[in-house]
Amino acid sequence: MLILKGLVIFNLGYIAWQDLNNREVYWFLLPSLFIILGFLHYNNVVPIHFKNAIVINLGLIFSIISILYLYAKIRIKRPFFKEVFGIGDALFFLAFAVAFPTATFIILFVFSLLFSLGIWLIIKNNSKHNTIPLAGYMSLFLILIFSSNWITDAINLYVI
Repeated sequence: MLILKGLVIFNLGYIAWQDLNNREVYWFLLPSLFIILGFLHYNNVVPIHFKNAIVINLGLIFSIISILYLYAKIRIKRPFFKEVFGIGDALFFLAFAVAFPTATFIILFVFSLLFSLGIWLIIKNNSKHNTIPLAGYMSLFLILIFSSNWITDAINLYVI
């Protein structure tokens, strides 16, 4: 289990580093993160709760991406996956969705988005890019959450 936790931190760190520097992420990091986070989630809950959580979380992600797509198409009239939202961000959202039970997912997802917005507002003037490295910032947030959880073991992220 320690090796899997190390791989999670490595993957998240590498995603953050790549996204912050290049606004690109190696494609294989996201499916591997999806598999490892899903495995950790599955091992910490009852299988039926895992299946229900995955269905609900993926439904929420698809709803969010659909709303963003409609907003980009109707309101700002820009190509969605070229200028508004990256495919890497969508794949990261999917990996995030399989990582936690629904209540934990919603809380961490919202706070990771707020974390990303806060960091971007602080450093946007010093950035050479005008886009937000969403997967990178969310990865940093998850590194903080997982590290603090695994070191202190204060709360169980998988309690439903």
